[in-house]
Amino acid sequence: MKKEDTAAIRFQRERDELNNTVLKHAGKNLKRFYSLDSAVYRDGALPAKTKELLGFSTSLVLRCDDCILYHTIRCFEEGVTTEEFEEAVTIGLAVGGSITIPHIRRAMKNWQELLDHGLPGKGK
Repeated sequence: MKKEDTAAIRFQRERDELNNTVLKHAGKNLKRFYSLDSAVYRDGALPAKTKELLGFSTSLVLRCDDCILYHTIRCFEEGVTTEEFEEAVTIGLAVGGSITIPHIRRAMKNWQELLDHGLPGKGK
C-alpha cells in the first residue's frame, strides 16, 4: 500500500476540502467554534498529547468515525506510543461498552497503517 492510499491520507484530504467549503460560508459563530475546537487541544495545563488521547477516547464512546480517525492521526502526530494508544482504546471500551468494538477495530487498523506508512512529510 502506498502512503497516499491510507485511510488517514484520504481522510485528511477530504476533511481539508470540506472544512474549506464550510469556512467559506461560515458566519462568526461557526468560525468561533472552529477556533475553540483547535485551541482546546493545544498545550496547556495538560500537554497536547494527553488532550488528543482524551479526544480519541471520547470519540470512541461517541462512536464518531470521523472524530476517531482525526484523533488517531493527531495522536500519531503527537508521538503517542502504541501502548498509550491501546490504553486509550481500553478506556473508551470501558466507558462506551461493547458497542465501541467495531470502531475500535477500525481505529486499530488505522493506527497500524500510520505505524507502517506514516504521514507525508512526517515519516513513520
